[in-house]
Amino acid sequence: MLKDVSGKTAFITGGASGMGLGMAKVFAKHGMNVVIADIRQSALDEAVSGFSDTNFPVHAVKLDVADRDEWVKAADEAEEVYGNIHLLALNAGVGIAGKPMQNCTYKDWDFNLSVNVGGVVNGLVTVLPRMIAHGEPGHVVSTSSTGGFSAVGGAGLYCTAKYAVAGMMESLATDLQGTNVGASVFFPGPVKTSLGQTTHEVRPAHLRDDAPPPGGEAPPRKMPSFDPNVFMDPEEVGERVLRGVRRGDLFIMSHPEFRDGLVARNEALLRSIPNDPPNRERAEVVKLFGTLIYNPIYDKQEDVPALDKSGNK
Repeated sequence: MLKDVSGKTAFITGGASGMGLGMAKVFAKHGMNVVIADIRQSALDEAVSGFSDTNFPVHAVKLDVADRDEWVKAADEAEEVYGNIHLLALNAGVGIAGKPMQNCTYKDWDFNLSVNVGGVVNGLVTVLPRMIAHGEPGHVVSTSSTGGFSAVGGAGLYCTAKYAVAGMMESLATDLQGTNVGASVFFPGPVKTSLGQTTHEVRPAHLRDDAPPPGGEAPPRKMPSFDPNVFMDPEEVGERVLRGVRRGDLFIMSHPEFRDGLVARNEALLRSIPNDPPNRERAEVVKLFGTLIYNPIYDKQEDVPALDKSGNK
């Protein structure tokens, strides 16, 4: 478990703005060396300038998380600057929302999955073996979403990717038991970010839509008006993520407002179980496959108290 983070190194994707930058500021404040990775050079320059009046060790690296060769170069650079990586925060993401799934094209799907799922996969394959090999305590946290445990109309592509990230990290936490590295999935709710703008900026030309889907389009989902000032501050997000990492939480939730939706989905799953008596012989065979029937990794998640914003313990 990565309880003592002082002097350790964090590598954050999507770190030049929004939640990633909030994590970077908090991690640095708590004594970590921070590597901010992002595809946008201008955003990296602006993010680093924000640390100019501090003595925090922060290094920027340009990275397209969908590019595996760039991942190797970025990891090598991070290790050259700060040594071993201890906290891998796979946070980079794009959002395609307000568009019914029946209207989405292959280009929508490819863009969404290459970043929101492929970017996490690439980070794991590149960096995780290095973290295990150096033998020091480490942790991987990947950003899912409240749309990663509850379906959201008009955001099916995003939900698909974020559900995948959740399952990926739950399975990873299971596989990493007995190693020096832990794993968490982070489920943020609404945060003060510019996801819509950055999604448009980073979408490559070859994955931009140039034709409507076959069969015509359904009406787009009308987005409600709201005051974005009620959304959570990115630095508070960073505090909650760091607390979850230190605690070794499997699930890191930021917003208590989503409890009812989570309960509703889980209760729907329970109601869907056929009311037949279990086949005992079949159950015994399935148990041979390890955690297929029952995974004790979920028993390790403890209750999370209210955040002490003054001390964050």
